[in-house]
Amino acid sequence: MKQSYHFTYLFFSLFIFPLASVSQGRHTDSLRKVLRTQKEDTGKVNSLYELGLDYYQSGTYKTADSIVDLQLVLALKTNFKKGAALAYNLKGKLYQANNNNTEALKDFEQALKLCTDINDKGIEGTTYGDIGIIYENEGNYPEALKYQLSALKIREDMNDTLHIDIVCGNIGNIYNYQGNYPEALIYKQRSLALAKAIKDSLGMGYAYGDMGSIYNSLKKYDDALMNLQLALNLNKKLNDKQGIGNAELNIGNTYNILGNYDKALEYTYQGLEIYRAMGSQFLICYGYDNIAYNYIKKKDYAKALLYTDSLIHTGKNIEEKELLKDAYLYSAIIDSVNGDYKGAFASYKTFTQYRDSLKNEENTKKIVSEQMNYEFDKKQAVEKAEQDKKDAIAQDKSKRQKLVILFMALIALAVAAIAIVIFRSLRVTRKQKLLIEQQKEVVEEQKLLVEHQKAIVDEKNKDITDSIHYASRIQRALLTSDAYIGRYLKEHFILFKPRDIVSGDFYWAYQAPPEAGEGWGEAFYFACCDCTGHGVPGAFMSLLNISMLNESVLERKIIRPDMILNDVRANIIKALNPDGSDSGKDGMDCSLGMFDLKNNVLKVSCANNPVWIVKQDNSFVEIQPDKMPVGIQYGEQKPFKINTVQLSKGDCVYLFTDGYADQFGGPKGKKFKYKQLQELLIANAHKPMGKQKNTLDAAIESWKGNLEQVDDILIIGIRI
Repeated sequence: MKQSYHFTYLFFSLFIFPLASVSQGRHTDSLRKVLRTQKEDTGKVNSLYELGLDYYQSGTYKTADSIVDLQLVLALKTNFKKGAALAYNLKGKLYQANNNNTEALKDFEQALKLCTDINDKGIEGTTYGDIGIIYENEGNYPEALKYQLSALKIREDMNDTLHIDIVCGNIGNIYNYQGNYPEALIYKQRSLALAKAIKDSLGMGYAYGDMGSIYNSLKKYDDALMNLQLALNLNKKLNDKQGIGNAELNIGNTYNILGNYDKALEYTYQGLEIYRAMGSQFLICYGYDNIAYNYIKKKDYAKALLYTDSLIHTGKNIEEKELLKDAYLYSAIIDSVNGDYKGAFASYKTFTQYRDSLKNEENTKKIVSEQMNYEFDKKQAVEKAEQDKKDAIAQDKSKRQKLVILFMALIALAVAAIAIVIFRSLRVTRKQKLLIEQQKEVVEEQKLLVEHQKAIVDEKNKDITDSIHYASRIQRALLTSDAYIGRYLKEHFILFKPRDIVSGDFYWAYQAPPEAGEGWGEAFYFACCDCTGHGVPGAFMSLLNISMLNESVLERKIIRPDMILNDVRANIIKALNPDGSDSGKDGMDCSLGMFDLKNNVLKVSCANNPVWIVKQDNSFVEIQPDKMPVGIQYGEQKPFKINTVQLSKGDCVYLFTDGYADQFGGPKGKKFKYKQLQELLIANAHKPMGKQKNTLDAAIESWKGNLEQVDDILIIGIRI
């Protein structure tokens, strides 16, 4: 079932309100008349901005772009920096509307520079918020959060209640997308309080709706229904069709989760009628999706098929892959129930094609986002270096001038005091002066040579470090995202501390689809792996091994952990030792667990790394590993064993590499060791997973002290 969805309040405050203005056309005509007679001064710059903003808000982007170009030229010509800042901000918005985020960021950066020059906090706060929205749309939530928090700080300093309300709503959305629901709820509640204070009924309606969705994610369904009903009531008073439809569909989703399919259908049908009246094909598809799903749950496959067919037809018209993926999965289920196995197979094949396509698009989007961040940061670094160079030249010039003045003053004083002596020994003095100047030139040449060599070394070191940092971004983009893991494991932590920026340790997760069968359907796989080496060589091995795991599970459909490790081992050997020799020992140590969260069963295979379980009663269980790596080893290569463990709710499962236990430190500079790690986990297993992670991190940092980290560190904790 798809999650509850909602539109952010910011969307409506920027687009719906202006489009709803009855007087907008008259305002545009009036501005055009004024522009014909205005002089080329700041007043005309402001009029051009208002006219360009009108066209932007009405969606007439090409005309708006032409107008804002005129505004920018005139603002620069008249040295009207505020007008130029507004122009750059609006140009950035236009690029953003046309999905050209790279150019949008450049113009927003220009706007920020001008805001700093003139200390205009209003435009600065708006621009920070705009940049945050770009990163949010790119899925780069840490950067998005950084810029939105900067916007919030500015709005708080200005005591700007309306914009504080909007920014708090946006920050709540980002935390929601990250799966940090408690923090998301805090900001949404603050947004609601501010909307109430300024009697913003529309803002209140969307705050209630967003909070309802968050309560659904927190499994607090009574609170979810209460907030969604408040949103529905407010939107009905305002006659906000979009808001009414959203609230009704989300209420339907909540009843679906609670198993009350009749109520779910009742509200979803009401929402669908609203969307049909609006003519929104995208929202109509959402209605079809939810109704089809509910009828499948009610085992009314005839009606489910009717709405599934409608979903496929409409979804193809708008090319909505996510909804088409759902539709073909529903079709496969219905055909299978009706005995049409050929049709079920064809539908499921189409479902997997859409699923894989969406996953590839998501990975591409992450890589593009990382590249965009890298280029933006690099540009800022270059500009800062150029400014530092100019400052250094100016400072050196000033210092030289002072030295010259002082030197000349001393010479003049000396000449006045000992004129006769200098006259008598003029020739000697001249020779000595010439020698001194020659020696000074030699010293200066040597100094310049040393500085030049140092600059070359510094530049090379910077290039190498930049490359490794960029490689780290790529490696982290290939790790399974926190948002993906959080959808299936509500209580978990990942302590990941590479030794050298990039890491030979990595983690990998995958949720098996229901159709996998044989007790493996809907199982959640989690791997904790330690590749040969660390730093750059280890990172290369981690990328290879992630690819091997994906090929075994996603392409060859191998589902048992032991058979997955056998297959990965064979492919690693084939890739790294094509000549059949056993000269290399590259590979990885790995714990691969399959969690059947429905029945609380763990099936796990371990290569050199054990798996620990701390039960609710604080008893300890250790799953012993096979003493062989996933790669080449000397001697017989036996198949990996599979271990099955019955878990209880509240049990904590820990997967880890050897980096934590092997870290040197403490009073005597010894290893931390597994025994001490075991005692630490048992003592803290009752705490929330986030606090466990913080405790582990603090403990190893305290143990390490001033010593260097000796290996990559990775510990994963999962509460059942």
